[in-house]
Amino acid sequence: MKFVNTMLAGTVALGALSTAAMAADCPIKVGVLHSLSGTMAISETTLKDTMLMLVEQQNEKGGVLGCELEAVVVDPASDWPLFAEKARELLTVHETDVIFGNWTSVSRKSVLPVIEELNGLLFYPVQYEGEESSKNVFYTGAAPNQQAIPATDYFLDELGVEKFALLGTDYVYPRTTNNILESYLKGKGIAEEDIFVNYTPFGHSDWSKIVADVVALGADGKKVGVISTINGDANIGFYKELAAAGISADDIPVVAFSVGEEELSGLDTSNLVGHLAAWNYFQSADTDANAEWVAAWKARMGEERVTNDPMEAHYIGFNMWVNAVEAAGTTDVDAVRTAMYGQEFPNLTGGTAVMLPNHHLAKPVLIGEILEDGQFDIISQTTEVPGDAWTDFLPESAVLKSDWKDLGCGMYNTETSTCVQIKSNY
Repeated sequence: MKFVNTMLAGTVALGALSTAAMAADCPIKVGVLHSLSGTMAISETTLKDTMLMLVEQQNEKGGVLGCELEAVVVDPASDWPLFAEKARELLTVHETDVIFGNWTSVSRKSVLPVIEELNGLLFYPVQYEGEESSKNVFYTGAAPNQQAIPATDYFLDELGVEKFALLGTDYVYPRTTNNILESYLKGKGIAEEDIFVNYTPFGHSDWSKIVADVVALGADGKKVGVISTINGDANIGFYKELAAAGISADDIPVVAFSVGEEELSGLDTSNLVGHLAAWNYFQSADTDANAEWVAAWKARMGEERVTNDPMEAHYIGFNMWVNAVEAAGTTDVDAVRTAMYGQEFPNLTGGTAVMLPNHHLAKPVLIGEILEDGQFDIISQTTEVPGDAWTDFLPESAVLKSDWKDLGCGMYNTETSTCVQIKSNY
C-alpha cells in the first residue's frame, strides 16, 4: 500500500511539474521580422501590422495551447545583413517559437543560415524566385510557376506581346526570376534580341533612359510588354516616368510582381489604369471570407488602409501554424513541421490553400488590372496551382524535387536518386 501511495504522490508531483512547465512556456512568442524603416518600409510595415492583428485575433479566441501569444517586433531597417542579426536576436534573446517575416529574397538569404543553425521556423509571405527549399522555412508566397510563368503566358496568349522588357531591382529575386523567364520565353520561340533585361538598385529614381529604351524596343512595330520585378519605392518613379512619357497600358502593358494595393495607395493611379499585376490575392476578391477580413483590417487600421497578397500569405501561414501547433500539442519546431504537411486553410479568394511536402502552398493565380481607385479588376483566376520549389525551365533544376515529408530532402535529384546538399547563395 505504501508503494501505491508513493507512486500516486509521484504522479501528482509530475502532473504539477508538467503544469508548471507549461505555464513557464507561456506566453508563446511570435517573432515579427519586417522592415519598418528604409526603402522596403513602404511594403513591409503593413505586414507587421497584419501580424499584430492576427496575434490579437488569436488571443481573443483563447490563444494557443492555453497560452497567450506575444508578438515580438524588430526592425531590420531594409539592411540585409541586419536581418540575420535580428533573426538571431529573436531566437536567442527573445526565444521566439516562430518567425513571420522578410520581403526581399536577399533578406531571406541573409536569415536562412541563422534559422537553420538554430533550428528556427520562418514563414516567408512574399512571391520569390524559387530555387530553394529549406526544412526551416515555409514559403507561403508564390513560386515562379504561381506568378511569373502564368503572367508571361497571359502576355503571350491574351495580349499578343512579341517583345519583352524584363525590368528588375538588382538582387537575387529579379535576377533568378528573369533567368527563368528568359529560358521560358526562348522555349516559346521569342528571339534573344527581342528580350531586353535591365536591373537598377533599390531606391532607383531616374527612369527616363530605361523607359526610352523600352519604347525603342518597339520601333519595328512589334508589341512590347514589360514584366516588372521592381521592388520597393523605386516603383513610384518608374510609373511616374511611364506617365510622363505618355505610355498607356494599351501602348506598352506592364505586369508587376511586387506592386499591389499598398504600393498603389501612395500613387496617382489615373495614368496607370489598365496596367496589370499578378498575385494570388487581391482586395477586390468577392467572397464572404475576404469581406470579413477587409472589414476587420479597416476597423483596426482605418478606412483608407488596404489589404494585399502578402497579407493573405501571412493570414494563411499563421492560421496553418496555429492549427499545426494545436495538432502537435507543442511549439517544438520539429513537431510543428511534421504537423504542417497537408494542413489546409480556406484562402480569401474562394478556394483552399494546402501545404505541400516541399514547404510551398497550392494556391490560385490571379491577374488584376489596375483601376483608377488603386484597386484591381480581377481578369483571370485559376484553380489552386501547386508551388514548385525547383523550376522546370532551367535544366539544372528540372531534375530536382523537394519532399521534406517522405524523402526528408529539399534537393532530391530524380536522375541519380540522391539527396544533394543544398548550398544557398549567401
